[in-house]
Amino acid sequence: MVLWRGVMFAQSGSPVKLPPLRIIRYEENWQGFQAKPGQFEAIKNIRLSSKLRLTTGGDIRQRFEWFRNEEWGLEKPGTDGFHLQRYMIHAELRSGRGLRLFTQWKSNLVTGRQDGPRPTDRDQLDVHQAFGEWTGESRFPVMLRVGRQEVALGTSRLVSIREAPNVRLSFDGVRLALPVSGWKVELLALRPVRTRPDVLDDTPDNRQSLWGVYATSGERAWWGGGWDLYYLGLDRKRARFDSGTGREQRQSFGVRYNRRKNNWDMDYEGIFQTGTFLDRSIRSWTIGTNTGYTLEQASMQPRFSVKANITSGDRSPNDRRHGTFNALFPKGNYFSQADVLGPYNLMDLHPGVSMQLHRAWTITVDCDLFWRYSRTDGLYDVPGNPAVPGAGSTARFIGHAYKGGLEWKANRYLSFEAEYQRLFSGTFLRQQGRPNPIDFLAVWTTIRF
Repeated sequence: MVLWRGVMFAQSGSPVKLPPLRIIRYEENWQGFQAKPGQFEAIKNIRLSSKLRLTTGGDIRQRFEWFRNEEWGLEKPGTDGFHLQRYMIHAELRSGRGLRLFTQWKSNLVTGRQDGPRPTDRDQLDVHQAFGEWTGESRFPVMLRVGRQEVALGTSRLVSIREAPNVRLSFDGVRLALPVSGWKVELLALRPVRTRPDVLDDTPDNRQSLWGVYATSGERAWWGGGWDLYYLGLDRKRARFDSGTGREQRQSFGVRYNRRKNNWDMDYEGIFQTGTFLDRSIRSWTIGTNTGYTLEQASMQPRFSVKANITSGDRSPNDRRHGTFNALFPKGNYFSQADVLGPYNLMDLHPGVSMQLHRAWTITVDCDLFWRYSRTDGLYDVPGNPAVPGAGSTARFIGHAYKGGLEWKANRYLSFEAEYQRLFSGTFLRQQGRPNPIDFLAVWTTIRF
């Protein structure tokens, strides 16, 4: 009731436009906001002194997942349904000198899963973010952030907050952002935080380190669109691929172009990777495209889209070159909420359509077709662990999936979403002893305040 009253007051009684509530909560800016008496947003920008302001908030997500033939029924035949809970609270302290302290705590629980929690299902209580930040004045708008923090770069193809799984991802480290000739250039040196299931036991993962430079242009830098140019380095002391296990040192060089013109929208990205894995040199790559067209004047404003992705695979485990692409720290729902296949040794074609049934209701229907890029490499899950070995079949076609989704944005605080998918096994999966289709259903609600 408090949430509903706050929405009604904000919509009818407040002349001040409220800042948007963002998935990454430290991206919100409540400076200059002043709540009216009784307004729910009184928890924002609380004046502690002439120069200190406190902002608080939180997130609650309740999610139910159901599988039939999870992992193609090979190890988990039948059905399994379970409840995932996510609770997060945060506080931000700002001073008038460009200083900011931000902290966010999390509690993630799972009940009813037959085989117990997956690695990203449970974290009873821990510090998710805790950093200090300094931002310079307008004459020198440099940002320095040190501590535990969420990181999402570009479309989250390589570095993400891992929103779909129950436990989100954060990093320990340093980020420095500065403007250069109309570009935002960010330097970073990070370690991912290991998710552990108990209380206050999350630690930086000393087996992995990430560093790099990420530059973002304005909206119309070249050819009427926005550009991202970046370099990312990764060092993993123990990496697993279909061809073996060992140390991986990988360099990623990427470029992204995105543009909106008339009814068209497009987002294209290419990445080349080099480095070493075991005693083999790395030569891997990916190309991803997302092209859409919206009938803005039509009823329900349908958007027709086609996504196409190619990620390289290893051509032979016995030569001196390792060809499997590594998506580093990708978003959890890479192809769907089901998290069955990851972007490694894969080609996919993904047409779909989304429609606005009402200004608060969106429906999405699409299909996805999958092939192996290399006939000698296997399939991987989203984190990059080998899922299906490549040996034993020369078939390319993995399978195809049909998916439907529904979203209701009740107000600025409350939303409901649902997704159903069926993934049919193709020639490769059938030859590898995985003929059963996978059915997946997720229903969840999110409260953000």
